[in-house]
Amino acid sequence: MLFSVLAPVLLGLALAWAADRRLAARLPARPLVYLTGPLGALFGTWVAGASLGPGHVLGSLTGATLFGGVLLSLLLRPPARRLRGVLPH
Repeated sequence: MLFSVLAPVLLGLALAWAADRRLAARLPARPLVYLTGPLGALFGTWVAGASLGPGHVLGSLTGATLFGGVLLSLLLRPPARRLRGVLPH
């Protein structure tokens, strides 16, 4: 029981850490990122476990990874671009 909760949380934290390291300029505040990753992974495990049934640990962890990654990608902001010289004066 502990593994089914601890594994997705650690996986979500790893996803949040990787996103924070790679895309820190395009993400909101760190606490939000480090909260979204594990919560998304937990919800993804729950959805995958409900759809696959009991005994599919690898499928549940795959669902946790995918759902946590999708939720973290929803936090991304567009890259900062300079529009100097584009608009007429």
